[in-house]
Amino acid sequence: MEPAIQLSFQSGGKKPRRRVSFNRGGRGEAKRPALLLAAVGGAETERDATAAAAFSGSSGALGAPGPAMAAPCTEDPSLERHFKGHRDAVTCVDFSLNTKQLASGSMDSCLMVWHMKPQSRAYRFAGHKDTVTCVNFSPSGHLLASGSRDKTVRIWVPNVKGESTMFRAHTATVRSVHFCSDGQSFVTASDDKTVKVWSTHRQKFLFSLSQHINWVRCAKFSPDGRLIVSASDDKTVKLWDKTSRECVHSYCEHGGFVTYVDFHPSGTCIAAAGMDNTVKVWDVRTHRLLQHYQLHSAAVNALSFHPSGNYLITASSDSTLKILDLMEGRLLYTLHGHQGPATTVAFSRTGEYFASGGSDEQVMVWKSNFDVVNYGEVLRVQRPPASLASSSRTLPEVDSPIPPGRGRSQESMQSQPQEPVSMPQTLTSTLEHIVGQLDVLTQTVSILEQRLTLTEDKLKQCLENQQLIMQRTPP
Repeated sequence: MEPAIQLSFQSGGKKPRRRVSFNRGGRGEAKRPALLLAAVGGAETERDATAAAAFSGSSGALGAPGPAMAAPCTEDPSLERHFKGHRDAVTCVDFSLNTKQLASGSMDSCLMVWHMKPQSRAYRFAGHKDTVTCVNFSPSGHLLASGSRDKTVRIWVPNVKGESTMFRAHTATVRSVHFCSDGQSFVTASDDKTVKVWSTHRQKFLFSLSQHINWVRCAKFSPDGRLIVSASDDKTVKLWDKTSRECVHSYCEHGGFVTYVDFHPSGTCIAAAGMDNTVKVWDVRTHRLLQHYQLHSAAVNALSFHPSGNYLITASSDSTLKILDLMEGRLLYTLHGHQGPATTVAFSRTGEYFASGGSDEQVMVWKSNFDVVNYGEVLRVQRPPASLASSSRTLPEVDSPIPPGRGRSQESMQSQPQEPVSMPQTLTSTLEHIVGQLDVLTQTVSILEQRLTLTEDKLKQCLENQQLIMQRTPP
């Protein structure tokens, strides 16, 4: 058995030191063309396994997400901070655009907004009447949506006041909420077996997607906003066209409930996690199963793509997080930090950090330590939508129950040349500020409208009571 590498950290100088360990993944290599290959390197780790990888043709390619590509890890992931404030299991996490804030939801019915700046005080938002199941920042970071077992969705302004608007979105638990990339709409998924799309302004209902025959655990927009993907306890993943509102394809390869699904940053692939302990990756253009991982010993609860598109991280009830190298189709790291099931995980928008939550009531923030080249430009450059018809990167096909071997590949990842897209920084900063102010203004108007409606209702009730009193008063 390869000994785990032990890491320790101290938060704020006052917390007791915790022990965190991780195992490095096995070394693997894929040969051209389309030749199956067993993973090499030691299989003498937490579980023995084999791997098979084959380079696919154009049908199995990943579209390049932008000019920035992540190079191989120069250092191991490290645990930066941990936040403790929830009184029950953490169910969801999400970073704001600028990575200054991290939101988390919990079974304690509260929403916490943590500040990445040391010594900053967190916000605790109370409003939901039951478990907070999902959180998502708007693209600008000025709004925060949350869903709950109380069947409602709340849209918050993530500041010290914590003002929010609430509406009853479904007739059962809301499992998922996700903003479209333009910020103008968001999608929700629920135990009432439906997926619903709403406008961000006034939270107006737009349309419903209802072909699932069991609870819908997750729903996400594609990066370009044209597609929606949903995962359900009916063991299917469904791909929807937002414009026609029709189901484009159903993926039925999972052997159990599908707990989570998300789009690759290029928009050309999706990855889904399941109660059958597996992670599967499909091409949304050919609907072909590209990769199949069976790495965990318990249900996979969540996953998140690195913004470069080269890596995928998963969180499992076996208490571990695993980082996968999608370009080589192999496991890089197994991270041990949570005591009990790891329930949620998410990369930051830049990929510099990722956060995880678990049944141990803790939120952990890890530094990826991926050598990301020029990825900061993504924050200032509007990327064109990825084409679903073409691609410049190749994702190897993998069907692998592959726990890790020893060592780590140091081979550099190749990327096709990208044509840079530039925009004056002052202009983009001004536009970002304007968008942020519009989001706040929209939210303020919604709050005022809600208060006006309540006032009108109370006034109407007072008038009705006055009429009753007048009728009962003898002449």
